[in-house]
Amino acid sequence: MLVSYKWLKELVDIDVSSAELAERMSTTGIEVEGVEVPAEGLSKLVVGHVISCEGVPETHLHLCQVDTGDEEPRQIVCGAPNVTAGIKVIVAIPGARIADNYKIKKGKIRGMESLGMICSLQELGLPESIIPKEFSDGIQILPENAVPGDSIFPYLDLDDEIIELSITPNRADALSMRGVAHEVAAIYGKEVHFPEKSVTEVAKSAKEVIDVAIESDKVMTYASRVVENVTVAPSPQWLQNLLMNAGIRPINNVVDVTNYILLYFGQPMHAFDLAKFQGNKIVARDARDGESLVTLDGEERELTDDDIVITVADKPVALAGVMGGKDTEIDNSSKTVVLEAAVFDGKSIRKTSSRLNLRSESSSRFEKGINFDTVTEALDFAAAMLEELAGGEVLSGRVQAGALPIEPVEVSTTLDYVNVRLGTELTYSDIEDVFAKLGFGLSGSADRFTVAVPRRRWDISIQADLVEEIARIYGYDKLPTTLPEAAGTAGALTTTQKLRRKVKALAEGAGLTEVISYALTTPEKATAFNVAPSHLTELMWPMTVDRSALRQNMTSGILDIVAYNVARKNKNLALYEIGKVFEQTGNPKEDLPNEINTFGMTLSGLVAEKDFQTTAVPVDFFYAKGIVEMIFAQLNLDVTYIAEKDMANMHPGRTASIILNGAKVGFVGQVHPQTAKDFDIPETYVAELNLSAIEVALTNDLIFSDITKYPAVSRDVALLLNQEASHQEIVDAIENAGVKRLTAIKLFDVYAGNNIESGKKSMAYSLTFQNPNDNLTDEEVAKYMEKITKSLAEKLGAEIR
Repeated sequence: MLVSYKWLKELVDIDVSSAELAERMSTTGIEVEGVEVPAEGLSKLVVGHVISCEGVPETHLHLCQVDTGDEEPRQIVCGAPNVTAGIKVIVAIPGARIADNYKIKKGKIRGMESLGMICSLQELGLPESIIPKEFSDGIQILPENAVPGDSIFPYLDLDDEIIELSITPNRADALSMRGVAHEVAAIYGKEVHFPEKSVTEVAKSAKEVIDVAIESDKVMTYASRVVENVTVAPSPQWLQNLLMNAGIRPINNVVDVTNYILLYFGQPMHAFDLAKFQGNKIVARDARDGESLVTLDGEERELTDDDIVITVADKPVALAGVMGGKDTEIDNSSKTVVLEAAVFDGKSIRKTSSRLNLRSESSSRFEKGINFDTVTEALDFAAAMLEELAGGEVLSGRVQAGALPIEPVEVSTTLDYVNVRLGTELTYSDIEDVFAKLGFGLSGSADRFTVAVPRRRWDISIQADLVEEIARIYGYDKLPTTLPEAAGTAGALTTTQKLRRKVKALAEGAGLTEVISYALTTPEKATAFNVAPSHLTELMWPMTVDRSALRQNMTSGILDIVAYNVARKNKNLALYEIGKVFEQTGNPKEDLPNEINTFGMTLSGLVAEKDFQTTAVPVDFFYAKGIVEMIFAQLNLDVTYIAEKDMANMHPGRTASIILNGAKVGFVGQVHPQTAKDFDIPETYVAELNLSAIEVALTNDLIFSDITKYPAVSRDVALLLNQEASHQEIVDAIENAGVKRLTAIKLFDVYAGNNIESGKKSMAYSLTFQNPNDNLTDEEVAKYMEKITKSLAEKLGAEIR
C-alpha cells in the first residue's frame, strides 16, 4: 500500500516528519517498507509556456520558443510528437538533473542552439505503467493555470512523500487511506477529518433504468447507482497525481473516480456503460462451466462454476471482484454510467484470481476483507464525484440486493486478563484511554468490560485481539521487561544430542557432506533396505503418492539425492544424514510408530581423481567400511561384521551386518546393481547405523591406560585357507587362542591365483604383542604364536605357509 503523506495530513492533523511517522507505525504493528520522495534527485525543473513551435524540415524535430519566467524566451529543440504552441510543459533548464542523475547542458542539435529540454514524465524517472496513455509517447502537458518559471513539483505532487506499507493479511483495514488515517489518529491521539460529499439527485429514479438481483451465496450484497449525461474526459491534475503516486495509471474521469474510491475507502468499484447493456437487469451469480468473458485487458477468460460473474441478459459482463468486461467498458462516447459496489466472498475471489493468474487491486482487497460500514457510503461518494468532475446527473435512489451486518462486534474481557498477559498494572482508565484513541465503544468496569468494535476493524473478534490492541496503542516499549527466576537447572546436552553431534563431526571429518531427505516417501521405498520391515504408517490424505508413507530406512531418500546429483553430472559423492526412521509394530491406524535415531551415508564415484602422478581411486566396500570402523573406534565400541547375503536391495557378496553386543545395529555394503539401475545411479555404497541402539551401549566410564615403557614385538603369519573363510572368522579364531599379550591384529595381504590350489586363498596378518610390565622374550612370543596357529588350524583348518 502506497500512502501519500500529503493526502494523509489532510485526513489527520499531524505535524511530524514522515520518518518519525514511519518509525511509530512500524513499532505499533504496521511495518513501513520505506519512504520515497518522487522529486528526490531532480532539480531545476520549471514550468514552461510554449510561445511558438516550428517544424524543422526533413526531421521530426521542432524549434520552440519557451517562456520559462526569464526576461527573454528560451529556444529549445524538441522531438516530441505532441509539442505545440500554447501549451504548458516541463522544462529542464541548463544545469538541471533528471532521471539517472543526468545533467542537462546547453547544446546544439542539427546546428540549432537548444537552451534546455522539454521533458516527459519518463525522463523524470516515473515508470511507464503509471503515466497517462495520452502522454506515454510524448511530453507531459501541465494545467493551463501553471505559472511559467514556477517549480513543476507542486503541480505534479512530485514533492509529496510516499510511504510504502507492508500490510499483513490481518490488517487489511489499512489498505485504504481512511484505514491508515484511523491508525495514525490512534497512534497520536488525534481526530480524523474525512470530507463528505452529498449527492444531488434528479427526479428520475434509478429503478426505472435498472434492476439488480443476487443468485449466489458468494455475494453478500450488490448495490448500484446510475449517473446520466456524463462527459468522459481526462481527470483534473490533482486526481491524476494522487493515482500516479499510488502506482495507478490515470485513464479518464469515470475510471479514475472508481480508483480514487478504491484508495480512499478500500472499496473496489466498477463502472459500466449502460448503453452497452443488452438488458436492464443486473444479476450476480455463479459462473457456468464453459462460459467465457473477455476482460478489460483484452484476454478471453474461460470460467468455471467456482467463479462469480456479473451478468446482463444472462451474459457475463464482469468477473466479479477481479476485473470488468471489455464489452461494457467506459469509453469517450459513454454517457450513462452504472456504478457497482458489492461484497463478494473472499475465498472465491482468491481461487479465481489464482487460477487465472489475474491479480488486481480489487481482488487483493476482496480476498482480505472490506469494511461493511462504508459500502453504500463509498457508492454515494463516487456518484457525487462524477456529478462534480464529469457533469453527470445522479438518478435518485440506490438499486440494491442483499444486506450487510453493520452493527459493531462486541468482545468482552477483564482487566486481570489483560494485565496477566502483558505483565502490566494497567488501570481501567488506561483501558478507556486506549479505546478512545481507537474510536471503539467501551462499557463495563475493570471486573469485566465490553468493547464495541466497529466493522472497519474486522480482524478483532476475541479477547486476545483486544490485548493486542491495548499493547499496540499503550506502547510495546512501555511493557515491562522481566527476567526468569533463577530456579531452573543449568542447561546441558542430552546423551542423544551429544551422540548426534559427535557422529556429525566424525562424518564431516571423513569428508562427508550433510543432506536432508524427506521423511515421507513411497510405500515401496519406505520398506526397502530392511531385512524385516514393519507395518507401513501411511497418511490418510497424502498430497501425492511420492510422499504418502513414513520411511523405515534412511538409504532410499539419500539415493534419491544421489540420483538428482548424478543426473546433473555431479558423480563423486560422499553424503550423510542424521534423522529418524519410523518403526510400526502396532496398528498403523491407532498406534504411533517408534521413532529411531539413525545415521545413514552413501559413497559413489571416485575417492581420488586421476592426475599426472596418481591413478584414479574408486570408492569400494572397504573404503565405506573404514569410515564405519572409524566412527565406532571413536565411540569406543567394539563391533563385528557378518556377511549378509539375503538383504533386500543390497549386493549379496558385498554387504555386511554390523553387530554390537549380539544385536544388529546397522549394515554397510554396495547397493544391488539392479536397484542402482532402478535409481539410475552408478556403483554406490551405503551404510546405516541405529543411533538409538548405539546410545544405549555407550558408557561414561573412562579407564586411563598408562603408556607402557616396554617395546612391542611383531610377528607375521601367512595362512592358507578355504576361499569362503572370512576375515572376521580368522580374527575370532586368533582371539580365541587366549593370548593376553596380543594387542593388535592387522591384515596386510590377500592372495589367490598362481601357486595357490583351487578353492584356496592366502591371507597374511601382522600380530603385535606387548607386556606392559616387562620385556617379552623370543620364547614367550614363540609360545603365543604356537597357540594361535593351533587355534587357527582347529577352527578353520588353516595351514601356515
